[in-house]
Amino acid sequence: MIIVTGGAGCIGSAIIWALNKRGITDIILVDGVDNPEKKKNIASLSYFALEDKEIFLDRILNLSIPWSVDAIIHMGGCSSTIERDESFLTKNNYNYTKLLATYALNKGIRFIYASSAATYGSGKNGFSDETDLKILNPLNLYGHSKQEFDLWAKEQGVLDQIVGLKYFNVFGPGEYHKREMQSMIRRGFLQVLDSGKIRLFKSYNSDYGDGEQERDFLYVKDAVEMTLFFLDNLKIAGIFNAGTGIARTWNDLAVAVFKAMGKNTAIEYIDMPISIRDQFQYRTCAKIDKIRNAGFSQQIASLEEATTDYVQNYLFANKRLE
Repeated sequence: MIIVTGGAGCIGSAIIWALNKRGITDIILVDGVDNPEKKKNIASLSYFALEDKEIFLDRILNLSIPWSVDAIIHMGGCSSTIERDESFLTKNNYNYTKLLATYALNKGIRFIYASSAATYGSGKNGFSDETDLKILNPLNLYGHSKQEFDLWAKEQGVLDQIVGLKYFNVFGPGEYHKREMQSMIRRGFLQVLDSGKIRLFKSYNSDYGDGEQERDFLYVKDAVEMTLFFLDNLKIAGIFNAGTGIARTWNDLAVAVFKAMGKNTAIEYIDMPISIRDQFQYRTCAKIDKIRNAGFSQQIASLEEATTDYVQNYLFANKRLE
């Protein structure tokens, strides 16, 4: 039996989709499915039971999980990089993860959890998953909440038993419920349908032109393969980056969206909200030597390949993975 928390979210539902493709349906899907878009994410998936996240937490606290569990893949929590409620983030991203990890460690259950590239902050200390965690300085509260658990795991000496994945900019089917946290590919697609243009933030860093800020954009299908690699290789543990290893610009992304839609490129640069200017990452790029050296050899889709698949096979039809 495999437990997937956040199982109705973008990465979580894609993990269950991939497990189903392997013929695995002994899955406990944990999430709060109160959003119609999240309900659509799981409508075609096969699983043993759907468990409300609060009820599941009570089971963990009372040590009363009624299933024989082989693995917990923990994708649940708050994924908003603009969340301002520190106590909310601490509860959902730190305390919840710590409780699940402790339970899994005590029961000998494989534990794989979502960390984040937001823990790297400005990137002045690089983007290596072999960097000393203590020198990282996230730019926002979300990043700090993820960093807190990474540090706890290190201090407890359990990183040789669990797996943390620092996901970079993941996009793909199943993100439609995320509102302002949707990827720029989805938002750009909708903007093109509405106005024929894509709006990108101006740069406030002289090292980068407008739209030339860089990100490591990772297709959700590849994020899932990286995740399940650690389900297949139980002896491998630690913190690993999940990215392409290639930084691309927002302009590159916009051009890829227009091309996938068969439209002429038209980009408008708009002011970045003052509230996020000091927390904006101008460049992220995963160093992926560690996961490659661990044995992950699958080819990773380019931004153009992934965007074409996403736009033409999912966004135009408003489809999910099925």
